[in-house]
Amino acid sequence: MEECIQIRRYEELPSAKDFESLIEPRNVPAVFCGCTKGWRAFSQWNPSNGGLDYLQARVGSCMVEAMISTSAPVFYGDLGSHGRVPLPFSTFLAFCKKRMQVESKHQQHLDHCLASQTHDTEHAYLALEGVPEQIYLAQVPIMNSDRQERVQLETLREDIQMPPILAAKELSSINLWMNNAQAKSSTHYDPHHNLLCIVSGCKQVTLWPPSASPSLYPMPIYGEASNHSSVALENPDYSIYPRAECSMEFAQKVVLEAGDALFIPEGWFHQVDSDDLTIAINFWWRSNIMSCMLEHMDAYYLRRILRREAICLFSNPSKFIELNYLDQLLLNLGMGKTRMCAYKLPNNGQANHADENDSQMLKGMDSKENRLKEGNTLIELEPAAVQVLHELVSLVHNSVSASQDQQSLSTSVNDYQLVGNDKCEKIVTADLKDDPVAKILWEVEPQTLQHVFLAMAHNFPRTLEALVLHVLSPVGAEVLTRKFDEMDNQTLEEDRNRFYEVFYSAFDDQSVAMNSILKGKESFTQQDYG
Repeated sequence: MEECIQIRRYEELPSAKDFESLIEPRNVPAVFCGCTKGWRAFSQWNPSNGGLDYLQARVGSCMVEAMISTSAPVFYGDLGSHGRVPLPFSTFLAFCKKRMQVESKHQQHLDHCLASQTHDTEHAYLALEGVPEQIYLAQVPIMNSDRQERVQLETLREDIQMPPILAAKELSSINLWMNNAQAKSSTHYDPHHNLLCIVSGCKQVTLWPPSASPSLYPMPIYGEASNHSSVALENPDYSIYPRAECSMEFAQKVVLEAGDALFIPEGWFHQVDSDDLTIAINFWWRSNIMSCMLEHMDAYYLRRILRREAICLFSNPSKFIELNYLDQLLLNLGMGKTRMCAYKLPNNGQANHADENDSQMLKGMDSKENRLKEGNTLIELEPAAVQVLHELVSLVHNSVSASQDQQSLSTSVNDYQLVGNDKCEKIVTADLKDDPVAKILWEVEPQTLQHVFLAMAHNFPRTLEALVLHVLSPVGAEVLTRKFDEMDNQTLEEDRNRFYEVFYSAFDDQSVAMNSILKGKESFTQQDYG
């Protein structure tokens, strides 16, 4: 883990000035010990000291929105995995009290068994079955700057002291988090800065920097839970999410006891494990960067960010990719990695217009290890390649977002004259007007298509993967293999090997990609001669 993103622990709470100038701008989590020990809530809400009766007297009659999940103790954030139901706060407190009573009796029974050297503990466990564990009070508002949202527990704000480090902040909301049984939140990030304060109990928080996003497989940006990871916490399927198997290499864990607070910057993924009867308060506020981004300036900021990315893409700052293309990618692409790889041109960054042969461009490619480390493609995209790349990325995104279950485009019988290597071959194929991907592949020059695939493999591997595995029709697979043949005839064997190495490196399972193309070609043949 890089030292610059190591989580720090502060035994003394810093001043608001130090927090704003030294800690918050680093955008790295930090733990503040003893942050909540001066709160009335810290002394009055503790379930072990009559805190549940105190809360019952204060807000027991209030209706709260409870999170219900059949996957408990795991609570996933997407709407399909949980429901929210109105519940009297007194009912939830009664569940908490019953759990405390059952666990107290269970402990007494265990002590008796140990003293008498018996092992009859079954009935104590069975008593817990009457206490629901699938209920979690998550993000119950105590204060909200949005007046349209009803604040359910506003009375409790009197028991909460504004942390000094947030004295100058304009808060978006203050929320209560409370669970009667052990609970695990799904991995997600917040769109605001967050200060998570533990009033009672204990939480373990696992955090990942935004740069770890590819290993966490965030849900599509056009979905309702786009800030949540797609990877299940229990029994994750690494055949579907292979990079997730290494996600813990980028993670850091912190344990928060009662009184502690954790600063979680916006964009940091986090997953929270809560002990029984844990109570926490969190404060959300907009970061300085987001606060300064006025809505009417969005288009300008977007273009500035895209231009900076374009500079990173090319080693020569005077050469920019078409910004209209980048605009479209940023707005439409929901499946690409967050990593943007730099392009480097041959001859120390100068374009070599004297020799545009693919073999010359590919000969300088490093080994797989060096290439993956440096992220260089050694290819300058010409306008024609840029246009093809733009069209393919847009088609893949539109196909996936329209319907995850959409079948490949059906073929219709038409006669086409396919010309390659000075030979004409009449085949039966689909109407290219109804198969835009196949049409693009058919019309593009082999060398240009080779450049496009190399760019996709390095910068948009998930899009290339989706193109081959989910979008490519049988006729598209036939056209693609024919283009591969044309490429092979125009390049040396060493260069061909390097191209296919880069192309198939975009796939988590290269054999699946090869089989998908071959099966598509076989399906086309069956349609042709069947």
